[in-house]
Amino acid sequence: MLLAMFGWQIALIYIVSGLIIAIVAGIIIGRLHLEGEVEEFVWKCKIHEQAERAMTGKERIIFAKNESRDITLKVLPYILIGIAIGAVIHGYAPADFLVNIAGKDNPLAVPIAVLIGIPLYSNAAGMIPIMEVLTAKGMAMGTALAFMMAVIGLSLPEMIILRKVIKIKLLVIFAGILFVSFTLTGYLFNAILG
Repeated sequence: MLLAMFGWQIALIYIVSGLIIAIVAGIIIGRLHLEGEVEEFVWKCKIHEQAERAMTGKERIIFAKNESRDITLKVLPYILIGIAIGAVIHGYAPADFLVNIAGKDNPLAVPIAVLIGIPLYSNAAGMIPIMEVLTAKGMAMGTALAFMMAVIGLSLPEMIILRKVIKIKLLVIFAGILFVSFTLTGYLFNAILG
């Protein structure tokens, strides 16, 4: 979708920057030796034993249904909160609110856009049309991309899901790396694309 709406240059820069972010974040977290910052139940999982036991097709369907229900029920309240915040912003904020505070003339536009994206929740397919509107209204491409990445990868529901598996220290480090990475990516795009 990014390719179709914005062209191959933007799609390529986005893919390359995403790969660089993933590799650098992995190296940083690996060098910090944070293996102990994973919840205890993760280490107690008997993955090997579970992998050896073959499940029937019916067992797989029941397992998938139960896991999907459990995850949905845990995350649903936070998704609804994110949707409510988005609805308030959509319904009550002036049409150019985000563009005005995160516009091209503001040197802090990128980190502001990332911060605004955190309480919201969407997927890439839902965010790309929003990005198109923001850029059409005058928001710089890098700022719009940083906003999109924050909504998708740094959102509150995502952090809540991760918190079930990793401890606060690692979660804060991970979120910090993403915040810095998304902000730098936004500035990079703004510098390249003008």
